[in-house]
Amino acid sequence: MDQVILMCGPAGSGKSTYARMLEPAGYVVLSFDAEAWELGHRVHPLPADVMQTVHDRLQNRLTELVTRGDRVVVDTSFWSRISRERYRDILAPLGVTPTVYYLDTPRDVLLGRLRARSNAGPDDVHVPAEQALAYLDGFQKPSPDEGPLRIIRHEPDTLRLPG
Repeated sequence: MDQVILMCGPAGSGKSTYARMLEPAGYVVLSFDAEAWELGHRVHPLPADVMQTVHDRLQNRLTELVTRGDRVVVDTSFWSRISRERYRDILAPLGVTPTVYYLDTPRDVLLGRLRARSNAGPDDVHVPAEQALAYLDGFQKPSPDEGPLRIIRHEPDTLRLPG
C-alpha cells in the first residue's frame, strides 16, 4: 500500500471523490480546496500568494503525518510536472516516494461537472467556462518517467478503487 498518494487531474476529474474513497483504508486526506475554503477563499483562480500559503500549510501537515507513519493522500490538481516534483522533493528526505494517481476523465465529463457546480462547498467551487478551458489546456499529464504512476480511468460518474 502506498504511504503517500498525490491525486492528480484537472478540476472536475473526481480527485476529491476518489480521495475520500481512500479514507476507510486509513488514509488522511489533505485537500487544497478544503484548506482554501477554510481560509475563506471562494473564487478561483486564487492569487499566487494565497496558493503558496495553502501549499505551505498542506506540505507542513504532510511532513508531520508522514513523520509519524501515517498514510496520506494529497488532493490537489498537481497540474504541472514541477508541482508534483515539489512534493516529491519534500518527501525524499523522509524516505518516501509518492505514487501519483492520475484521474483520466473525459473532457466533456469534466466540463459538465464544472458547469454544475454552485459554490456550495470546497469541492463545489464554481469555475467559469473560460477558466475551466484554460485549466484543461494547460494541464501537463504525468508520465511514468516521473516516478510511480497509477492511471485511473473510469466511465462517466463511476469511480472504483483499483484491485
